Amino acid sequence: MSEYRWPIRVYYEDTDASGVVYHANYLRWFERARTEWLREKGYGQERLRLEAGVAFTISTIEIGYLKPARLDDELQVQTRVVELRRASLIFEQSLLRDDGQVLTTARVRIACVDAATFRPKALPSGLF
Repeated sequence: MSEYRWPIRVYYEDTDASGVVYHANYLRWFERARTEWLREKGYGQERLRLEAGVAFTISTIEIGYLKPARLDDELQVQTRVVELRRASLIFEQSLLRDDGQVLTTARVRIACVDAATFRPKALPSGLF
């Protein structure tokens, strides 16, 4: 399936006292990249909740911290869907420096749920 790339710059607020990115920020960046990937496809999460009655929730996430990102780094989050099921999908994501060096990887299973009940619900047709 197609790949999406989203640019990031590391700011002071993203780092600890040593200038290295705090570990939880990688999760935020991966989340934002998935959101922007969806928006690029023409779907905002709020629109999907209101019009299709669905929401997305993480059911599992596995993350590998390979090398640190540092203050002022220019990075990209690479995002792609690697598995699509009736009510879930799996993303593989990587955080890369502009030179292509992989800093962090993640494998994320997202469940599609009914926005009111949070019970599993089929992905909207035509979405993927």
